[in-house]
Amino acid sequence: MESLRELFRIGYGPSSSHTMGPRAAATHFLSLYPHYPRYEADLYGSLAATGKGHLTDKALREIFAKSGKEVEIVWYPDSEKPFHPNALTIRSYNEANEIVHEQTYYSVGGGKIIVEGEQEQASKIVYPKEYSRMKQILEYCSEEGLQLWEFALQFEGPGILTYIEEVWNVMSSAVERGLDAEGVLPGGLKLPRKASQYNSKATEFSGPLGSTASALSYALAVSEENAGGGLIVTAPTCGSCGVLPGVLYYLAKQYKFPKVKILRALLTAGVIGNVVKTNGSISGAEVGCQGEIGVACAMAGAAATHLLGGSIYQIEYAAEMGLEHHLGLTCDPMRGLVQIPCIERNALATMRSLDHCSYALLGDGRHKVSFDSVIEVMMETGQALPSLYRETSKGGLAKVLG
Repeated sequence: MESLRELFRIGYGPSSSHTMGPRAAATHFLSLYPHYPRYEADLYGSLAATGKGHLTDKALREIFAKSGKEVEIVWYPDSEKPFHPNALTIRSYNEANEIVHEQTYYSVGGGKIIVEGEQEQASKIVYPKEYSRMKQILEYCSEEGLQLWEFALQFEGPGILTYIEEVWNVMSSAVERGLDAEGVLPGGLKLPRKASQYNSKATEFSGPLGSTASALSYALAVSEENAGGGLIVTAPTCGSCGVLPGVLYYLAKQYKFPKVKILRALLTAGVIGNVVKTNGSISGAEVGCQGEIGVACAMAGAAATHLLGGSIYQIEYAAEMGLEHHLGLTCDPMRGLVQIPCIERNALATMRSLDHCSYALLGDGRHKVSFDSVIEVMMETGQALPSLYRETSKGGLAKVLG
């Protein structure tokens, strides 16, 4: 498995696969071939189908503009590359308008790109291969007396805590900015921000309803910041970035947890996300929203269960429920925007994460379906979904507005 630095990426929304990934691809290409008079970028599959709504073209042009260059963008929404639905090919041309260099990139989710023809960079792999599945990790932790966060720390090294602290600072800032912000989100749906209003109402509620409603408002705040192009953390993606900070910000305020405990909870969540990323997918274009919101819910449920004193087996159970009960969830954003149904899904997955935590803590961690098994089912289900339900905006809720 790769470092958690590759899972928790800090960047600007609204989409990890459609905005952050293409930015990284353009940056990489220009670092290799910076001095040509003309450039062209071909977008394929989901990257083309919902690219305008996700500001893919704007992201690419911004990167080229920083080098004083322009790029021509060509859209191929009905054509997919075999490796992954999110593909782009960038070319450079000489003065005679001849192609000099050409490279294809795949934006595979969470802001990560894979360069066609290149192997995984060994420097990013920090965990031994024998600990890539949840069963193996649980057995190792049980034998060594480790918590999941300690497992991550052992292989990442102490430096990961500095990065995770930065991650938490960005998450917290996104919550706070989102709670202060008001107005209409960009993109044409004319969707008003709701986090500030919802948070105000939540503080006036009495009883348990009021406190959990605050968690919902925190998730809305981050998701709305993402939809507005704000600075967020992929957890595991931009489109699902509100769930984990929503849960952790709520628990930090509710139980007055010190920052060090929140950082350990983030490491715990990271192990869960890393296992899915390694053995499954976190790309909506590949497996639907189950790979985004489902994984975010699993990560947040695991983090909450850790914070509230759960065993490693209860943590695994909470994560399993988070993914199991989102199986088959389609990715069908209206007009290709990370707004409807994405923002509401973040808020409601936050509430479900807390419920999964409670359910897991009431038991002893024993259950029939393993987290590893649910990942396998998620992949099978995602591959069976028609492409119109995998981030192409050609079916489902995306068709409601025509």
